[in-house]
Amino acid sequence: MAEPVAETAPAVLSGVRIGPLRAGERVTLTDNKNRRHSVLLAEGGRFHTTKGAVEHDDLIGQPEGTVATSVGGTAYLALRPLLNEYTVTMPRGAQVIYPKDAAQIAMTADIFPGARVVEAGAGSGALTCTLLRAVGPTGRVRSYERREDFAAQARLNVDNFFGGPHPSWDLQVGGLVENLGDEPVDRVVLDMLAPWECVEALSAVLEPGGVLCAYVATTTQLARTVETLRVQGGFTEPEAGETLIRAWHAEGLAVRPRHDMVGHTGFLVTARRLAPGVTAPPRKRRPAPGAYGEDYTGPR
Repeated sequence: MAEPVAETAPAVLSGVRIGPLRAGERVTLTDNKNRRHSVLLAEGGRFHTTKGAVEHDDLIGQPEGTVATSVGGTAYLALRPLLNEYTVTMPRGAQVIYPKDAAQIAMTADIFPGARVVEAGAGSGALTCTLLRAVGPTGRVRSYERREDFAAQARLNVDNFFGGPHPSWDLQVGGLVENLGDEPVDRVVLDMLAPWECVEALSAVLEPGGVLCAYVATTTQLARTVETLRVQGGFTEPEAGETLIRAWHAEGLAVRPRHDMVGHTGFLVTARRLAPGVTAPPRKRRPAPGAYGEDYTGPR
C-alpha cells in the first residue's frame, strides 16, 4: 500500500504529473488550427472528430508532447492541461473565475505557503485550485458554498485536477457567516453576491495585517463593498481595480494586437485588517459634488 501513496502524493499536492500519459488522465488535444479539445483518456477509448477518430491507446504510455493522428490524417498534439487551461475547460455549475483574475487574487491577497485561507463561495472550484497550489501542503483552505450542486461540482473538479482529495482543503456546504467559527485566518477571498454582509464576522477572525479580497462583478457591488469596509473601521482604505488581458499576434512582420480580448470580468476589492481597537488615520479625498449626498459628513 505504501508504493501507490508515495507515487501519487506529489500530484495530489501540486496537480502536476510527470512521466508517460496514463489512463484516467485528462489531456488537451490541439490541431493545426490551434483548436483545443479536452479529453479524458481511457483504455480502448476514442476521440471522434470530423476527420476521423483518435485512439486513446495511441496516447496512453507515450510521453507528454506526443502527436497522434486521426484516421483521416489530422495530427493532434497531446499535452497535459496547465492549470489555466483546466479551469476554463472543466465542467462547471457556477461561472468560474478566469485565470487572469485568479492570478491577480493570488498576488494581491498575498497567498503564501502555509497560509490559512477562507474562501466563499467555492463555485466550480477554479479559484480553489489556485489557492491550494499557493498554500501548499502546510497551509489550509476552507471553502464555503451554499448550493450543494455547486459544491459537488467543485469537489469533482478539484479532485480531478489534483488526482485525488487534497489534504489541505476543507469544503463545507452552507453560508460563511453561519459556519465560520472562531479559528483565526490569514487571508479571506470572497466570490459571492453580497460580500459586505460578511465583513463584520470576518473582522473577528482575520489576523491583524491579514488581507480581505472580494471579487465582484458590478460597480454597484464594488461601491457597497468599499463603503462597508470604510464604515466598519477595522480595515485599511480599500483598493479597487480590474485586470485586462490583450494577446498579440506575431507572425513575421505582422505584429499587432489580436482581435479577441479578455476584457472586463470582475473587480477586485482588497483591504488589510488593522490591530484590534485601532482606527487608521482618515484619508483626505475630494469626492465629486453629489457623490455622497447632502448628509455626508466624512473627510473631504
